[in-house]
Amino acid sequence: MPQHTLPRPICGHCDGFPTVTITTGTRTPDGHRETISANCPACHGTGHTVPARAHTRIGA
Repeated sequence: MPQHTLPRPICGHCDGFPTVTITTGTRTPDGHRETISANCPACHGTGHTVPARAHTRIGA
């Protein structure tokens, strides 16, 4: 029996593309371009966001 998981909301800051590779403009001694990776600061590289928790009222 398959188990279905609910889709998680996609991050609004990166639109689900959480990690990008950026060239630095320099080349390695063998001719390849040097690159660095950058993660989305909002979702920390997951591509998904956690829904905000609802406030609960305690007491009367």
